[in-house]
Amino acid sequence: MKKLFVLHYAFICMLFTACNTAEQSSKEEVTGHLFIIGGGTRTPLLMERFIALAGGAQSKILVVPFAASDAEDTGSYHAEEFRSYGVTADYVAFKKGEADLAENLQKFDGVTGVFFSGGDQNLLTEMLLGTTFLEQIKEVYLKGGVVGGTSAGAAVMSAIMITGDEIINQSSNPFPFIKKENIVTTEGFGLINFAIIDQHFIQRRRENRLISLVIEHNLSGIGIDESTAIIYNGNRTFEVVGDRSVMVLEPHFINQPREDENGNLSVDAITLRLFLSGDRFTLP
Repeated sequence: MKKLFVLHYAFICMLFTACNTAEQSSKEEVTGHLFIIGGGTRTPLLMERFIALAGGAQSKILVVPFAASDAEDTGSYHAEEFRSYGVTADYVAFKKGEADLAENLQKFDGVTGVFFSGGDQNLLTEMLLGTTFLEQIKEVYLKGGVVGGTSAGAAVMSAIMITGDEIINQSSNPFPFIKKENIVTTEGFGLINFAIIDQHFIQRRRENRLISLVIEHNLSGIGIDESTAIIYNGNRTFEVVGDRSVMVLEPHFINQPREDENGNLSVDAITLRLFLSGDRFTLP
């Protein structure tokens, strides 16, 4: 009996230690930043802030341009844009299935910042989901670097990624209603898993599609306008920087959402908050 008690006590101690270690690890493992631009012009303010988070003059930036149809030209352009600010920058351009070749993974040596170009986010996820290359990108973030992107490069940041397509609506008028199972989503990179990111938001009047997804998934939605970015600082806290605004939608349902015979959705409470450069906000 005494032996059983000792074994039981030892097991509890081991479990307590493991839980403590896991908790400390989860608190300490992320030391980097996400820098998510809603598309449009990348102003000097945005570029300089990204570079500062990557280490300033000592930064080494890797451009990942696969959202663009012309990845080689786009990668070269963005790398040169970063070099014009006095930092080291390179880009990758390879075919699907080649992401984990040694010469591509070696590109991460010394990298302190990764930048996703705009274009079609579906092309980007098709190239990188399930690869060691993507895990290396996440390592840059986890170990103190910055991972950012613009437009399509913003959409991929969330676990639930907006593709830009619709199912029910086939007209030339995009996102004309708030209905469930209309907005097409797929798996994103999951750097943020507690909110859905949308981009070009106010400029292109994309409120309906994000409201639809907030209701369907019971997650917060972050709509970032052009020439504007959110910087994720950990602990679900963001800072806004740039020329325009960020709209945040938070579900606060008292009762379950319902729909009518036409599929239109009804909810009793969604909080809308609007932020400008210099503002900070925290999601629950």
